[in-house]
Amino acid sequence: MVVGGIDQNAVDKAIAESVAGWNAGEVERFMQVYSEGADTSFIAGDGLVRGKAAMTARYREKYDFADPVKRGTLTIERLDYRPLGRDYALYIGRYTLRYPDGHSASGPTSLVLHHEAGGWKIVADHSS
Repeated sequence: MVVGGIDQNAVDKAIAESVAGWNAGEVERFMQVYSEGADTSFIAGDGLVRGKAAMTARYREKYDFADPVKRGTLTIERLDYRPLGRDYALYIGRYTLRYPDGHSASGPTSLVLHHEAGGWKIVADHSS
């Protein structure tokens, strides 16, 4: 579906590929959706992280990608989508991590994506 001149399906596909990387235990595949730009940011309860390399290090430290029991299974449900000009989009969703022992973690996520040469890339991620 095209919304405001932007192909929403392409944005959904980029997010889905990232989720597939998480669930496969492939941190680099999970992080492919993030822009290489130095100002790419991630903010959560523990603070602000800038740059894809620092963000990747944070994910490796917080989650054991080699162990699906510790990593959990990720899903993201899109709640809202809005174009922000010609090459930008806002994706609002709810992430859920489900663990084999039955517990889960869930919260909102707001993602600003930019259409770059490599496709749709996250430039700002705020997840709570």
